[in-house]
Amino acid sequence: MSWIILLASGVLEAVWATALGKSEGLTKLWPSLVFGGALVVSMGGLAWAMRDIPIGTAYAVWVGIGAALTVAWSMITGDASVSWIKIALLLGLIGCIVGLKLVDDAH
Repeated sequence: MSWIILLASGVLEAVWATALGKSEGLTKLWPSLVFGGALVVSMGGLAWAMRDIPIGTAYAVWVGIGAALTVAWSMITGDASVSWIKIALLLGLIGCIVGLKLVDDAH
């Protein structure tokens, strides 16, 4: 269950990061509210998951999921350019996240 909560919290990290960018310095109401809500739930989920998952693994997975999804969303929406090297680096990041989970399960 901790891994599912951690994955959901990582997705919410991408949500709050994107909303923060859209809030224009917390001056727009709805993106600011989405940012605040997603931030609280994301951090709460990370804290919950850290009860069973080592802090280093949990934090790296949480940040990695959030970063990968934020960059991917930016490329999909046209806010960032798309290149083969960016795609390859994102796939490498995802591979490292999966690797951390596999190594954690082995111990």
